[in-house]
Amino acid sequence: MTRRRTAGRALALLLAVVAALPVGVAGAAPVPPAPGPLGELVPGVAPGPAQPWSVDTPDQALPPVVYTPSAEEDAVEPRRAVAGTYALVEYVPLGEAVAQVSCTRKAGPYQRQVERWLGLRVDGRQSAADCRAIRAFQVRQGIKPAIGFAGPVTWSRMRYLSARRNPNAAGKCPVRAYPVACVDLSRQLMWVQKGRQVVFGAVPIRSGRAGYRTRAGWHKIYWRHKNHWSTLYNTPMPYSQFFSGGQAFHGVYGSLHTAVGSMGCVNLTVGDARRLWGVLKKGDRVFVWGRRPGT
Repeated sequence: MTRRRTAGRALALLLAVVAALPVGVAGAAPVPPAPGPLGELVPGVAPGPAQPWSVDTPDQALPPVVYTPSAEEDAVEPRRAVAGTYALVEYVPLGEAVAQVSCTRKAGPYQRQVERWLGLRVDGRQSAADCRAIRAFQVRQGIKPAIGFAGPVTWSRMRYLSARRNPNAAGKCPVRAYPVACVDLSRQLMWVQKGRQVVFGAVPIRSGRAGYRTRAGWHKIYWRHKNHWSTLYNTPMPYSQFFSGGQAFHGVYGSLHTAVGSMGCVNLTVGDARRLWGVLKKGDRVFVWGRRPGT
């Protein structure tokens, strides 16, 4: 019952935001309504001194209220991520990390996949030779700690390297004469292809976690907002390109390689989101398939 009342209050606040917005006026920015009686954040109004440039909804299934950004707003480029934001940091057993071993004896959760990718004997058991080979790969790729543990970040990096040349080798993303943004949830990769030519990517992504899975199937880019701010989650969403309700491509100021996924959006590095902004446009098609591991 409490959740229903909260959702109802959020919806009422959202309607207040919508009522306050100028409709159909190019270049008009949302007008922030007065704070609610309980002082809660109104969905869509960025807190503090930030520009109130965005309007969210209390549910990822619902789209944000859209408007035409002004030229002044579009001229503002989102800030870049600080150095080291996207460092490849592997998940390793606590005991191994504390002991600072140079080469682990433990088999990681992706031991078989990593063995196969490296051309090693595939038995799922960690040997001294396996560890040296995995560790050498981690050192080359800048994965830390480089102790030979076959974890999710190491395996993710291998999938990315395999997909760079021909991400649609398996033919799971439909080939069309027009651009299609392909989102492979199983491999946590996305790219854009036109016909059989890849015009963007592949690049790593982070999709929706359990309970907030990124919706599969065909979608269409219906709104692009370079400086979007989500007050639902109180976080910036730079270079947002919405394609399914409240789900969008956008950059994040944090690692993509986390154990949990997003709240439904397709997260990219800010640099990749910026490049994708220049590739896609309103009306372009998006195709999503597969399933994020763990969801």
